[in-house]
Amino acid sequence: MKKGIFGVLNFVLPHDHKVLSMHCSANEGKNKDVALFFGLSGTGKTTLSADPDRALIGDDEHGWSDKSVFNFEGGCYAKCIDLSAEKEPQIYAAIKPGALLENTRFEPGTNKVNYADASVTENTRAAYPIDFIVNAKEPSYGGAPQNIFFLTCDAFGILPPISKLTKSQAMYHFISGYTAKVAGTEVGVTEPQTTFSACFGRVFLPLHPTKYAELLGKKLEADPHVHVWLINTGWSGGSYGTGSRMKLGYTRAMITAAINGQLDKVEYEAHPVFGVLMPKECPNVPSVILNPRETWTDKEAYDKKANELSQLFVKNFAKYADQANEEIRSAAPKVLVGA
Repeated sequence: MKKGIFGVLNFVLPHDHKVLSMHCSANEGKNKDVALFFGLSGTGKTTLSADPDRALIGDDEHGWSDKSVFNFEGGCYAKCIDLSAEKEPQIYAAIKPGALLENTRFEPGTNKVNYADASVTENTRAAYPIDFIVNAKEPSYGGAPQNIFFLTCDAFGILPPISKLTKSQAMYHFISGYTAKVAGTEVGVTEPQTTFSACFGRVFLPLHPTKYAELLGKKLEADPHVHVWLINTGWSGGSYGTGSRMKLGYTRAMITAAINGQLDKVEYEAHPVFGVLMPKECPNVPSVILNPRETWTDKEAYDKKANELSQLFVKNFAKYADQANEEIRSAAPKVLVGA
């Protein structure tokens, strides 16, 4: 029912009202600055938007009008495999009488939930009203966003942990919606599988993805102060099986730095394949991890894998290219010669 209504709004809002409907979470800082978090299941959208220092506007479905971002679902639907008060205190505290749990099991002989139990599936979930989050904002709306985060779980270990996107890159990556499905997101997924989902919610889009991307581009053009960031919550130092998963603490530190303007004046370098701008420094984050190539022992292996990923992007985008304008097409990744 929730996603059915979302599909209807994905037609009505952009088509009739020029409002960008979005599969994202949103929160607001003490200075009324709004941040959006796009990402498929397993990328950290719910976790990263549940920030104790920011008010939660909504968890999953929003509209962006000329002057505001507003929620239209009224609740949260969070993954809870291996949930703990230490790792995700807000979500943990929100699971109380009135919340609904899916696929979880109890400690034997007790009513205490065993969040580590994946005997049914790793895709254990909790659904609860938004006011179960202590710092939820009511009513659920804020001003236009200042920062937009595209979250991806890159199992190749190629994309930077944080990078800044131009308008054309933002539209291209919005259409691409790249991530890897990880264990717990779908039945049968036991290791990461590369996937693309346009606008981070392809199955919910009745219009062609370029329509949503072009509307995003118009909003970015109307307000040049909006920053768009690509965040890799996946692997670093190698692909899945070789490298390691990016630490949540580092990801939070990078997002905080972006929101606080601490990355506005640092030096950037362009990624050789994807062209996105990588900061050379970030508070509370080791500089060595900011350029993913430097985290690989075998640099030639990195270049080869980067080419493989770029070709997957190009292949996926081909089905949308005939209706994409030149500005969007120009942001496609390049291929390294000789890699």
